[in-house]
Amino acid sequence: MRTYNKGSVALASMTAMLMITPAAQADAVLDWNAIMQSTVAAQAPFPQARFAAIAQLAVFEAVNAITKEYKPYLSTGTITAPQGASADAAAVAAAHVVLKTNFPAAAAMLDALRASSLAAIPDGPAKSAGIGVGEAAAAAVMAARNNDGSSPAAFYLPILSTPGEWQITAGCTPAGGAFYQWRNVKPFGLRSAAQFQLDEPPALKSARYARDYNEVKSVGAANSTVRPRDRTDVARYYAATSPVGVWNPVARQLSVTAGDSLSENARAFALLNMTLSDAAVATFDTKYKYTAWRPETAILMAQTDGNDATEADSSFTPLIVAPCFPGYPSAHATLSYSAREMLERLYNPRRRSLILSNPAVPGITLRYTRLKEITEDIDDARVYGGIHFRFEQEAGADLGRRVGEYLYKNVISPASACSCDSR
Repeated sequence: MRTYNKGSVALASMTAMLMITPAAQADAVLDWNAIMQSTVAAQAPFPQARFAAIAQLAVFEAVNAITKEYKPYLSTGTITAPQGASADAAAVAAAHVVLKTNFPAAAAMLDALRASSLAAIPDGPAKSAGIGVGEAAAAAVMAARNNDGSSPAAFYLPILSTPGEWQITAGCTPAGGAFYQWRNVKPFGLRSAAQFQLDEPPALKSARYARDYNEVKSVGAANSTVRPRDRTDVARYYAATSPVGVWNPVARQLSVTAGDSLSENARAFALLNMTLSDAAVATFDTKYKYTAWRPETAILMAQTDGNDATEADSSFTPLIVAPCFPGYPSAHATLSYSAREMLERLYNPRRRSLILSNPAVPGITLRYTRLKEITEDIDDARVYGGIHFRFEQEAGADLGRRVGEYLYKNVISPASACSCDSR
């Protein structure tokens, strides 16, 4: 069951969320996950996922060096901890160093939040040792991600305007398709970006293509008269809310309900955000392999697609602005289904009470009882938003599930578990 409230936002804004007093703090991992989410929020969705993964992996390595409950991500012995070191202090220090290093403009705020968090931990050798472990973990994880292919920025300029080929859309700059380099980013857990590369999209002359074309043409236009109000709301909400901004709040709610420990949370948030980042790498590998056009181009050029069941509409404009890169598969679907797969394995797919809101979309509060309801809304959001065909959502779902399953089985498993597969 899902409900939509269009009154006041149910959750506090992220700014208010960060003003937690030390007495109210229960878990340094959860607190600094919220701080991380706020700090990276101004980035595009895919750098967000990468920075989130680096921060949460550093937190995990720091905490796990002390608790030793899981196999480390980095080579055994890279991070060592004195007996009795504070895992809470380690988590705070690790997150702080990663975020301050990568977002120096936020240094004053991050320093204040660090001081507030550490004030809740008794002074002494345990606290000092934990801080040292956290700082070492942050440095080691950041060093491991140096030259990982995420920069410099690269762009894709289409050479041909043949039917089905992606063209620069209304929201693009003249530079061309963005994140062209992202298919070459080093994954955190996948063996390669192409490990689960998808088959090509449906043929333009196929009945499947025509069916999905006519759906998005009908419900995805800015002036559509058949799109329900609640579908307009989810399209607006998920256009403004990145996968990092969706799934980290969901995971925090699941963790609180489950009553997980600091160590369990450190692992869960590292896995979640590494999965989101690797899903982004995998989706761009497929996007730039097939360079498939967006619905707005397809609908304007339908007379060229060779399909008698599609008709052009020269007035079509999507409800939301299409991102400036090829459509197939949907990135939001790939990342979101990877996150759903991971969270269902970590927390089990039972009925929950989940609330999502975003101050950037005031007046919309989304309430869910199952994770699948969130991904179903994200699928609708992209189709009813006019920027994806339904088959692109389904392809992203398939790719995302594979990424989530693989990382769950093969990255930072319990220390007592057997080795399932090598990375």
